[in-house]
Amino acid sequence: MPTIASERGAKKLPQRSVEGVQVAQEIVRRVFAGVHAGISVVLADGTVLREPDEPLEATIVLNHPAVLRALLRRTSDLGAGEAVARGDLDVEGDIERGLAAMDLVADTRTPKEWIAIAALAAKLSAPPREPPIRDGRGPARLRGRVHSLQRDREVIAYHYDVSNDFYALWLDDSMTYSCAYFKDQADTLDRAQRNKHDLICRKLRLRSGERLLDVGCGWGGLARFAAREYGVSVVGVTLSRRQAEYAQARNAREGLERRCRVELLDYRELAALGPFDKAASVGMVEHVGDANLGEYFDAVFRALVPGGLFLNHGIITQQAKATGVRAFAERFFPRRSRFTESYVFPDGEMPHLPVMAEAAQRAGFELRDVENLREHYTQTLRHWAQRLAAREAAARSIVGDSTYNVWRFWLAGSAHSFAIGRLGVVQMLLAKWTADARALVPATRADIYAGPRAGK
Repeated sequence: MPTIASERGAKKLPQRSVEGVQVAQEIVRRVFAGVHAGISVVLADGTVLREPDEPLEATIVLNHPAVLRALLRRTSDLGAGEAVARGDLDVEGDIERGLAAMDLVADTRTPKEWIAIAALAAKLSAPPREPPIRDGRGPARLRGRVHSLQRDREVIAYHYDVSNDFYALWLDDSMTYSCAYFKDQADTLDRAQRNKHDLICRKLRLRSGERLLDVGCGWGGLARFAAREYGVSVVGVTLSRRQAEYAQARNAREGLERRCRVELLDYRELAALGPFDKAASVGMVEHVGDANLGEYFDAVFRALVPGGLFLNHGIITQQAKATGVRAFAERFFPRRSRFTESYVFPDGEMPHLPVMAEAAQRAGFELRDVENLREHYTQTLRHWAQRLAAREAAARSIVGDSTYNVWRFWLAGSAHSFAIGRLGVVQMLLAKWTADARALVPATRADIYAGPRAGK
């Protein structure tokens, strides 16, 4: 049996038959038939299941042949994701390239071939009894109606309350957890996030003394920037207790507590905060759900004074619904991630742009501008993935192995989805008319990109 010398340190595998390895090699051969890729597939003891036929880009490592059975018998990516969380499946090298190869596989295999491959996988011995994920990163266990207020609080806590120290390892200094804006390829992540904050403030034409609402303010990066650089008074809202505590403490440390505060509130509870001149929502709309988009835009519309502006920044899906052969193939390599829904962003929904724009218009907003920053998010995610990998030991010590494994793959998978256009991220500038149907924006965009900051 061919083997490779593994620098990973070979793991002691459970006793298995030669026939099992041969079945695994045949499965991998059929999966990759006709696909040229710099991808190798090996078992953890060094046994080779596939040699790359192009320069090596990534190595898929399986703890045992039975992992293939678990992967191919599931009708979603949930099995693969749970294998990643447990450490039964790993990728050495470029995870994005490995995911690109699997996309090519999904596009190449026919439904008949998938049926035969799945039948072959059934011949493998059942996988060893799967131990519970040791550090507690199990699937979200949520109660109540989807997108009810209580359930949304649980969802936000599940993702964002993992650990402030963990996020600080790989986010920028402002703790901004959304797409950055790279004016130059040489921009650092810190600079690119400041660029993004400034772009939002410019699009909103913020003026000193105005009142800004930040819906889903996270750790308060945009709010602090707007208060400090544009002289506005900011109220941020979040459902994450850890985010709110961090933001309030940092506001005090930077002397901004009089102009910048954070409330533990949902977007459906904005009425208590009073009227605002401008509003921003960055990376929040993905948690709302298509069925609630109307209520979301209504709430912000009511919070604004006549003539107010709203900058809505959020991820969108750019995929049409699959049909025919593509729909069948997605049973094995789905474009919608069950694993992400269970272990990363429960109840998350990426709306289509037309659906979101229509909901905003029904609420009373006029759509004034739309900008897609897809390539910027690809770059942002790659920065995050590289920074997380560079702090692997610290991350594992803070959140444990499974959480680290989940975030490492999720960040790389998200970068891949933006890079190939499955996802986009758009900034929509929305205007609430004055009583005489005027939108208080300049006739051109020139002021956004040229001249001094609007707030100065």
